[in-house]
Amino acid sequence: MSDKSALRAEAARLQAIFIAAGAQPVEADLLLPAETLLDLYGEDIRARAYVTHDPDRGELMLRPDFTVPVVQMHMQGGADPARYSYMGEVFRTQAAGSGRPSEYLQLGYEVFDRADPTRADAEVFALFAKALQPLPLRAVTGDIGILTAAIDTLRTSDARKAALRRHIWRPRRFRALLDRFTGQQPPPPARAALIAALNDKGAAGLLAGAAPEIGLRSMAEVGQRLDALVADAATPPIPAAQAEVLGSVLALKAMLPDALEHLRDICVDLPGLTAAVDRLEARMAALSAAGVDVATLPFEANFGRTTMEYYDGFVFGFWSATRPDLPPVASGGRYDALTRILGNGRAIPAVGGVIRPELVTQLTAGGAP
Repeated sequence: MSDKSALRAEAARLQAIFIAAGAQPVEADLLLPAETLLDLYGEDIRARAYVTHDPDRGELMLRPDFTVPVVQMHMQGGADPARYSYMGEVFRTQAAGSGRPSEYLQLGYEVFDRADPTRADAEVFALFAKALQPLPLRAVTGDIGILTAAIDTLRTSDARKAALRRHIWRPRRFRALLDRFTGQQPPPPARAALIAALNDKGAAGLLAGAAPEIGLRSMAEVGQRLDALVADAATPPIPAAQAEVLGSVLALKAMLPDALEHLRDICVDLPGLTAAVDRLEARMAALSAAGVDVATLPFEANFGRTTMEYYDGFVFGFWSATRPDLPPVASGGRYDALTRILGNGRAIPAVGGVIRPELVTQLTAGGAP
């Protein structure tokens, strides 16, 4: 068989495991409407998508993953509950000299089920672990919901909380915002000068006699933005103790039971975390019931912050234990909010993940490049 034929045979073998677990095989178009879908992907994927223009359909992109189009398909009339599996090529540009393919096979498994989200999380993780046996892999889990809950407990303005939530997938930008919001880092000189001018003249006075409107924002929208800058500058800093606790959450790395115990201790200082930590504990019990050895399962609070921005709860990944240079062999997570966006307000709990068959075959063959 050719290399591509061998990869497809391996992908079909893996997909058969998902189908045996109750998944319905589905397809997704190769060309997807770019305008709507690009906004749903993380910054990394948006920058690496192949985008083209069609005279009738407008801006289109080659499919960079399956999850978003599968969610869109389900929210347009799928059964409830539902389990899907898919297999096919995805397309992403790669850094020059990386040697990584810009076209590769991806297969996955997605679960839409309202009955018990924590059990669905455990089902997906356990099924992926089973499919990937006996490869030498290391698994990592995390929970974006823990981080967003920690942000929501901070004593600060809703605007600042929204900014931190928006940049949770950009760790450097998040750290810079947190340093500014806690008063550890002064605002940039240009921003400070603008705030001083606004305090002196007000937004209306500063915009009086300004240049004509030539951009996409109206003068009123610019004025609202300036008013927001003044309001932010007047907001008291986030208490240092709360920022320190948030930092301890972000730095947490431990086996799952130890991580849970540490988070229970943090709940004393941040009681708003309790509901999210309760979900973590319920998920740990569900994972154990599904046959996963949770005592040796790593949990990293930071995990998932540089991947897909649509994940908003449980996240996981499987990496080669012998080839740290390789991308994740499999990854996934929960994306409830994405179903609400694509369902026009109608939502359903959803979780899933993807496997890269070429990495499975590479590792099966002994890890040779």
